[in-house]
Amino acid sequence: MDTYEESLPSSGRIQMFRKGMAAGSPIILGYIPIALTYGVLAYQAGLSLWELTFMSIAVFAGAAQFLGVSMIAAGVTAAEIIIAVFVLNFRHFVMSLSFVNQIQAEGKKKQFPLTLLLTDETFAMSSIHKREANKVDAFWFYGGIMIAAYSSWVLGSLAGGLLGNVMPPSLSDSMGIALYAMFIGLLVPSMKNSLAVTGIALTAMAINSLGQWAGMTSGWAIVAGTILGGALGIFVLPDEEGEE
Repeated sequence: MDTYEESLPSSGRIQMFRKGMAAGSPIILGYIPIALTYGVLAYQAGLSLWELTFMSIAVFAGAAQFLGVSMIAAGVTAAEIIIAVFVLNFRHFVMSLSFVNQIQAEGKKKQFPLTLLLTDETFAMSSIHKREANKVDAFWFYGGIMIAAYSSWVLGSLAGGLLGNVMPPSLSDSMGIALYAMFIGLLVPSMKNSLAVTGIALTAMAINSLGQWAGMTSGWAIVAGTILGGALGIFVLPDEEGEE
């Protein structure tokens, strides 16, 4: 496999990379406004331009970064933020296993860097283009999708940070609602389609509220609600699927 790919003309790899970038263009359109909002909110929360941009470079996970920024603004500890973000992003392990199985013809040295750039959107786009996995230059195609998404997120975050520095306070303050709107937008459709998801969400909310009432910090209350709510899903969701 490696020997054959080394003999592949570089022009062919470039062409596949461009096709991957084109396939990832819808992700760019979706990422830029969200990344701009993240950049503004992160700057509001007290992060420097370098810090908020580096978070996008190192983390590259929209929901996790929004959560991290909100927790930073609330003044929680680093340990609480790290655990909460880890739990929220745990699904990436599952997506990575599925994606690696899709591109199993590629060597591990090429699989690993691609999995680092997996998000919900790049995973979905890669799943749509499964046929490319059978080609020797599949790495370059999927790499194009990943780079298109990654670069737009990082540059959008940088631009948002710059806007946060010059945007009128009244306008930048109003963007804080974007965090709650994003999570509600992710949660409500799932709750409408599943009683189990509704129960899990309400349970997690109750655990979070009880934790804070009992004296836990907001960060640890979020961690407890996320972990225990997710654990409940292990028992509830399979039963519901079985009933269907």
